[in-house]
Amino acid sequence: MTPQELENLAHLRRARDLIDRDYAKPLDVPTMAARALMSPAHFSRQFRAAYGETPYSYLMTRRIERAMALLRAGMSVTDACMAVGCTSLGSFSSRFTEITGETPTAYRRREHSAVEAMPACIAKAHTRPVRKASRIGEATPATAS
Repeated sequence: MTPQELENLAHLRRARDLIDRDYAKPLDVPTMAARALMSPAHFSRQFRAAYGETPYSYLMTRRIERAMALLRAGMSVTDACMAVGCTSLGSFSSRFTEITGETPTAYRRREHSAVEAMPACIAKAHTRPVRKASRIGEATPATAS
């Protein structure tokens, strides 16, 4: 890597750290870009190239990850939604379902005793949300026959 690429990566990490730390606060791309010392458009392109998803997608994945922990602890869906910085329960539920493949209510209702028995570092890796949305060219349940 060139010195410029390393410097850009360091700036991107500052923005990613902002998202990880302040996920529950209102964050927009211009705010994140300012932390990375880049224009919003350049920041979005560079962030996606470095981390494989857009800054907003990364933010929402972090919010859903935190909400999953709150739901496992027994918090209501509405309270978890508000605690992680989402203002619309409908949008939160849609994004939660898109990312995890199940509704927040179904996730909350499910048994989580195995996760509670794991060391925190293992539980974090095991429960990290992975987008369930189909990729281009993959068969989905509706198209697979």
